[in-house]
Amino acid sequence: MEDMLFYDRIQFAFTITFHYLFPQLTMGLSLIIVYFKWRFLRSKIEKYNNAAKFWMKIFALNFAMGVVTGIPMEFQFGTNWAKFSELTGGIIGQTLAMEGMFSFFLESSFLGLFLFGEKLLGHKLHFATGFLVFLGSWASGYLIIATHSWMQYPVGYEILENGKFVLNNFGALFSNPWLLPSYLHNQAASLITSSFVVASIGAFYILNNKHSEYGKLFLKTGVIFGLISSILVAFPTGDLMAKNVVKFQPVTFAAMEGIFETEKGGSEIILIGQPNMQEKKLDNKIAVPNVLSFLTYQKWSQQIKGLNEFDKSLYPTNVPGLYYAYHIMVGLGTIFIGLMLLASVQLFQKKLYKTKWILWSIMFMLPFPYIANTTGWYTAELGRQPWLVYNLLHTADGASPTVSAGNTLFTLLGFVGLYLLLGLLFLMLTGKIINKGPEPINR
Repeated sequence: MEDMLFYDRIQFAFTITFHYLFPQLTMGLSLIIVYFKWRFLRSKIEKYNNAAKFWMKIFALNFAMGVVTGIPMEFQFGTNWAKFSELTGGIIGQTLAMEGMFSFFLESSFLGLFLFGEKLLGHKLHFATGFLVFLGSWASGYLIIATHSWMQYPVGYEILENGKFVLNNFGALFSNPWLLPSYLHNQAASLITSSFVVASIGAFYILNNKHSEYGKLFLKTGVIFGLISSILVAFPTGDLMAKNVVKFQPVTFAAMEGIFETEKGGSEIILIGQPNMQEKKLDNKIAVPNVLSFLTYQKWSQQIKGLNEFDKSLYPTNVPGLYYAYHIMVGLGTIFIGLMLLASVQLFQKKLYKTKWILWSIMFMLPFPYIANTTGWYTAELGRQPWLVYNLLHTADGASPTVSAGNTLFTLLGFVGLYLLLGLLFLMLTGKIINKGPEPINR
């Protein structure tokens, strides 16, 4: 049973990690595309329209990959997690069905019109189709996170005698206190990814003296959006998320922050340290006294419960994994703010396009927002374990009892091979689009 559960979890973790590489770009990129198109409508400067069409090509490729990799993930609810689907389908089926029926079709339908309908529609209607693509992608994220939020903090439900969860308050799904902070934090993180991608391609063009005018536009836009989103992901959205965890999942917060013992007179914030589960402490730690208490409660001396206050059965399943995922996310987020702030100062001083070390830094920073987003999701998922529905349904009780570990391992290996080929194909096609660049500007 343990082997079966392990492979079920590994397969879902692998497929969802690979899948989320694509939506995290499309959600933020859709906003930047709308911005470029809006600038074109106001200024009638052709480069903004060409920029919107260039990035929509990359958006469409990411969207297609997201669809292809999302379908197997959905099927796993019926194969590997059939018991979870049986027990909670009356609730999570509501939001997942709405995402598929409304958001996905809105996004996909108007994506085609944006890509191929500019001459037929005219510029204003063409802008409207781009805005509807943006609306569909952000609505899709909202409904998915509404599902996730219910698993983190279940509301509006009752449990029948047969163990099934049924919804008794539809509005509670969308007034869940976990939902809005989680959604805003996720969207800001998505915008960070898209901002760094846009800025990185701009830096690449400038450094290679290729499509230089577009390079400057992409770099400037990416830096401005990147600075705003990097700050928003820390405050207020990250702050609100942390306060939710403190309030609703205090044992998770203690594990995230590496608090093994309750400290009197305020809790320190850990900068570096390695969890030692045998001795229940952090090894080689570097910490700043009282700062965590202030950030959490705005009181320097406020006590925060450590893991010693909770029964071991309530601990997250993988405390070190949770701790490291959280600190990687926070550490990278801090670097993003610093780099984008520095780049913004250089932009304001009109030095950015000639400061090569910043251009190289931005270009090579391209993969790190993906890592930060992934570790952010790992923090949420590892923090909820060993529960599928927090405090109500254990992960072990949601797995399919009739699917063997061997079957799951076999299909996992198949996914790894298939996704490797898809990933290589995606990189080749994206590389061709970037190498060709946007349409030339008519002088």
